Amino acid sequence: MGHLPPLVHDLALILITAGAVTILFKWLKQPVVLGYIVAGFLAGPNFVFFPSITDPSNINIWAEIGVIFLLFALGLEFSFKKLMSVGGTAFVASVFALGSMIAIGYIAGQLMGWSSMNSIFLGCMISMSSTTIIIKTLTDTGQQKQKFAGIVFAMLIVEDLAAIVMMVLLSTFAVSRQFEGMELVKNIIVLVFFLLIWFIVGIYLIPTLLKRFQQYLNNETLLVVVIGLCLGMVLFASSAGFSSALGAFVMGSILAETVEMKRIEHLVEPLKNLFGAVFFVSVGMMIVPDIIAGHIGTILIISGIVVFGRLFFATLGVSVSGQSLKVAVQSGFCLAQIGEFSFIIATLGVSLGVIDDFLYPVIVAVSTLTTFGTPYFIKASTPVYSMLERRVPAKWERLLKGYSSEGYEATVNRKSDWNLLLKKVLRTVVTYTLICLSILFISGRFFRPWVLSEMPSLWGRLIVATATVLALAPFLRTLVVRRTRSREFRKLWTDNRLNRTGLMMLTVARYLICLTLVLAALVPLFPHATAALFIVSMLIVAFIVWSQTVKKQSRRIERVFFENLNRKERMEEQMTAVRKQTVKDLLDKDIHIEEIVVSQTSPSVGKTLGELNFKQVTGVNVVSVIRGPKKINIPDGHVRLYPFDKLVVAGSDDEIQTCLNRIDKYRRAGGDEDEATHHIVLANYIVEAGSALAGKTVRELNTRKRTMCMIIGIDRDGHSITGFPADMRLEGDDVLWIAGEKEAVDVFGDRYADTATDAAHDKHATPS
Repeated sequence: MGHLPPLVHDLALILITAGAVTILFKWLKQPVVLGYIVAGFLAGPNFVFFPSITDPSNINIWAEIGVIFLLFALGLEFSFKKLMSVGGTAFVASVFALGSMIAIGYIAGQLMGWSSMNSIFLGCMISMSSTTIIIKTLTDTGQQKQKFAGIVFAMLIVEDLAAIVMMVLLSTFAVSRQFEGMELVKNIIVLVFFLLIWFIVGIYLIPTLLKRFQQYLNNETLLVVVIGLCLGMVLFASSAGFSSALGAFVMGSILAETVEMKRIEHLVEPLKNLFGAVFFVSVGMMIVPDIIAGHIGTILIISGIVVFGRLFFATLGVSVSGQSLKVAVQSGFCLAQIGEFSFIIATLGVSLGVIDDFLYPVIVAVSTLTTFGTPYFIKASTPVYSMLERRVPAKWERLLKGYSSEGYEATVNRKSDWNLLLKKVLRTVVTYTLICLSILFISGRFFRPWVLSEMPSLWGRLIVATATVLALAPFLRTLVVRRTRSREFRKLWTDNRLNRTGLMMLTVARYLICLTLVLAALVPLFPHATAALFIVSMLIVAFIVWSQTVKKQSRRIERVFFENLNRKERMEEQMTAVRKQTVKDLLDKDIHIEEIVVSQTSPSVGKTLGELNFKQVTGVNVVSVIRGPKKINIPDGHVRLYPFDKLVVAGSDDEIQTCLNRIDKYRRAGGDEDEATHHIVLANYIVEAGSALAGKTVRELNTRKRTMCMIIGIDRDGHSITGFPADMRLEGDDVLWIAGEKEAVDVFGDRYADTATDAAHDKHATPS
């Protein structure tokens, strides 16, 4: 027998240990992530009473793959469009809480005598809440539908992106070992540049390819394709000097904009769970009991900073953003823990060798303590708010109600036509300038050296120049022409002659940017012909702007991009009963819109809305009933509910929670009896000659109504008859095959016991 590789031995050990420990944690109703960490400690080299892994370096490889799939899955849940739609509340609150906690962590590290690098990593690690723990806790407590939960989820989206930025910046700091302001600005600009380019190119290409080859993408092929795309982006990000985690996250966010996102998420989930478990187990392996015992005071101090700091600053941030005190307290009390991104940042510091060995097990211990307290903090939010409400002075009433719904934004949103035009033009110019710069970068870094190495003559330079300008042409035209015929532009042009000067200057500036980009493509190829290149560039710009071919190509590219970008959103909009803007407007008035699915075990199934009387019983209004592709808007009391109907209801958080509990009462109260307890059995009876059965037709017996059984077959003269007519008469020695529940079959036997003989043949059958 061959020798078993250490990798297989270690993987088997950690998965068996993780499985056993997580079952225990499930029984104890504790987060499964903590179970993985405990399993890692038990299987690690620091726990001598249990078999240990033989080669930790192999587990580090699996853990790296786990980080990739964790961030890929987070990217699938993220999407850049979600970030743009989270609103001011989540953005303001997240930035406020993140900045405050980073500063406090750094100060705390310095006060404890730590190095600057340790202090910075500490600040970043304690600034990130645990997405996994929060979502699980809110789901378990049935609070995921409430208003504050939506704000918390939006804040987690902002934190996810902030964590990615932190990882890139921390990697740069760790390599350079210095903190120069210009270096920081440069790295942020490069990161934003690559994020935008990857996003734009990915949205243009990937959904188009998935749509074109959709007929060939079964589950197996689609899984292989998306994992290939993920790892391909990981390789590209690494070659560009970024972390592998960033590449996985970006590809996930690109695929999140496709209509196949839910299907991809379902396929990737087992991989994420498997390798994510290995990652968290590897986190547990880094726990050193001696270090924890020696730094117990530090652990308690940092845990206190995390709990009280996040409780205070997250609550204050949500309140500052305009939400009511109740929503702010509920949101802040959800975020009083650190989780998976803290581990990832700590792993980054260890791999780069820039943080001390004690910091990793300390932060794991802090995460464990704060995670255990999460459910209790969420439960405590309501009594804490009630206490604060009684103590807030009457003159601070606005703090209790919040000011986000008072209409202050109306004045801000009354922007002039100039502001609207400049905003749209700036977005267009920045986007297409970045695309053109990426084309110039690819041409200068890869295409030009390759062509000139094969053809160093003038013809080689002409080929590079022509190909680069043709690639730039459709984007340069859009950069110059887009928005020059918009409503705002025409209105400003006709309203006042003074506006025309400004509009002409704006147009000239766009032409100059276009001219500069063309020169940037030509000057490196023909450095000694500057004056001639200026004239040639002007002619090229004129050709690009007025060419009908370039115009068609530009519009086609733009159309494909926006179709890909908005396709999923349009499909979701068609399936919703209430527009997103309406939902947002109602939220400002403390009215919550939510979809509730009627399960097949719900006691509401088969009843009409009038019988259920949700308005009187729970306080909610049923806005719509969605049944497959059918929508019943503003339903009356005669609409009957069926399994898997979606009820779109409007009401307060408490009213919606009451409605949810009422609709799903059976599943919450009753156990998990998903399988039927009544089974169909078969029995056969012999018809004796001269009995009351002999001579009767099957219809006359009427076994369905009388005994809740049915005759499914008749054996006669050695032949089995299944397709018999209802008027077939029974004869002596016929064998009747009876199907039904056991009690019903017994009733048949009792009813006809004096006329039929039980053949004593009884076996189970699968119900049809």
